Order: sequence, then structure tokens, then C-alpha cells
Amino acid sequence: MPLTRKGAATRQRIIEGAAGQIREQGVFSVRLEDVMDRTATSKSQLFHYFPGGKDELMLAVARYEAARVIEDQQPELGALTSWEAWREWRDKVVRRYREQGLDCPLHVAMSQLASATDAVRAVAGELIRRWQGELAAGIRHMQSLGETPADLDADREAAALLAGVQGGVLIHLSTGSLTHLEAALDQGIAHLRHRPAS
Repeated sequence: MPLTRKGAATRQRIIEGAAGQIREQGVFSVRLEDVMDRTATSKSQLFHYFPGGKDELMLAVARYEAARVIEDQQPELGALTSWEAWREWRDKVVRRYREQGLDCPLHVAMSQLASATDAVRAVAGELIRRWQGELAAGIRHMQSLGETPADLDADREAAALLAGVQGGVLIHLSTGSLTHLEAALDQGIAHLRHRPAS
């Protein structure tokens, strides 16, 4: 049965509150009671929207945070049609992590993997596929313009760039430094622009 507008808003409030609690405490420390206090919801309300309890709520949080990762990079991520556009995307990613500090949707989404459920792995996998797909589409567009070598494997290049971003973000979360994230983005884009001497 579809939720009413009010019901959907309540469910979303619980998800966002749980996500905030996880960012502050870590996924292992969050209790349903903490989420109920934070979101001013009763136990019956919480289980009305999440009958599966904490596991179902954590899955909803993972979906929410995964969507945020992609949304936070738009419209630049979906319009990688020039080197200027790639630079704008790069700058937006760095700026987002500089501004949000440890409030990182990528980290929160990925941290749900600690629960080791197939459903959460599927959410994380879908996030990676969507993000990699957007990057690969941008690379193919640059290939169509003759701006990057036609023999590059766009999917593999996108995967490498994404791995560099994720590694840079994890180092940022550990050290507070954006140096590695900036280096991964700069080197990845520079590699795409490299033209072998003829």
C-alpha cells in the first residue's frame, strides 16, 4: 500500500535521522532508541515504516546515501563533454569533500557493507555501477570528439578513476587531507588527456 505524503515524509525523516546518527557514532554504535530520540518517533512508528527493524532501516540508509553520492555530483557528472566540464566536475568533488568534512555520504553508504547483507552489497554495487557508468559515458564522449585515444577501454579507465576517488576519500576521512583525492582526480584526468607522440 503506497504511503501518504505525510507517511513518506515521516519515513524519510527517520532515514535521514539514522544517517546523521551513523555519521556521528558509526554504524556499529547506532541503536534504534537513538534514532527514535533523534527523530521524535515512537517504536511503533519506526516499526510501521521498517517492519524488519534495524536491518531494514540500515538498508534504507544505504540507499539514501548512495543516491546522495550521485546527486551531489550533478549536473557536472552527467555532462562530461569537454575538458572544461571534466575540470568543473573535479572541482565540485573536491569542494564537496572540503565543505562536508567527515559528513561523507560515500563513507556512510559503504560502511553499511559491514553488515554483510546481500541487499546492502547490491545497493553499493548499484552505486558503483551508476557512478562508473557516468564516467565511462564521459570518456566515450571525449573519444568521439577525438580528445582522448580511441583505443582506451572507457569502462576500465572509469573504474580506475573511481577507485582513485574512493581511495582519496578514505585517506581524507583518516587524515583530514585532500591531497590524495586531488592527486587521484588530476592524474586520472591527465591520463585521459595524454596523447602518445605520433
